[in-house]
Amino acid sequence: MITEQTSTRNQILHMLKTRGPLPVSDMAVELGITEMAVRRHLNTLERDNLITSSLVRQAMGRPTNVYSLSQEADELFPRNYHDLTLDFLQDIQELEGPEKVEELFRRREDRLEQKYRTHVQGNLKQRVAALAELQNQKGYMVEWEHDDRHDAYYLKEYNCPISQVARRFHYACNCELSLFRRVLDADVQQLSCMAKGGDNCLYRITEKSS
Repeated sequence: MITEQTSTRNQILHMLKTRGPLPVSDMAVELGITEMAVRRHLNTLERDNLITSSLVRQAMGRPTNVYSLSQEADELFPRNYHDLTLDFLQDIQELEGPEKVEELFRRREDRLEQKYRTHVQGNLKQRVAALAELQNQKGYMVEWEHDDRHDAYYLKEYNCPISQVARRFHYACNCELSLFRRVLDADVQQLSCMAKGGDNCLYRITEKSS
């Protein structure tokens, strides 16, 4: 049943992507199911913020709801951002030199620090927890724990949303380490790095040495 529902849901998303806004009646005919069944799927998609509806007036009869994809749904379809980013960075490196690429990553680090600093507050435990939450929102799949024996925190990232860029340009990893040190105001060591062959990105965090 779940497989069938997922399949119909994907068909609806694909239909709206390729044919544009559609009323329930057209989708029901296309899918070969009842309008009530279509509405059940649409309710789920609307709840997940993947579609939007608007009331359209017709020449005859009542106005009807027409459904279209939301901006969130657009992200479900294939993208090629990484290749485009890598091409641009490679071109900048060849035209302006590696220093210019490093400068771009440093500017990104500065922007993130300004954004993060308002959220990363409190004692070190609270700061680590806040940083982990911010990184999770960006898709890094973070876990953290406290080592009571050595009074150290370990922050582990299981995913790197910019992995293709980081593997080619290690400035990205260096800037993340620098960012963590700045926003946590703590001593931070990187113990493993996915871009350099590690299974995850692991950081050891302790209070700043006096």
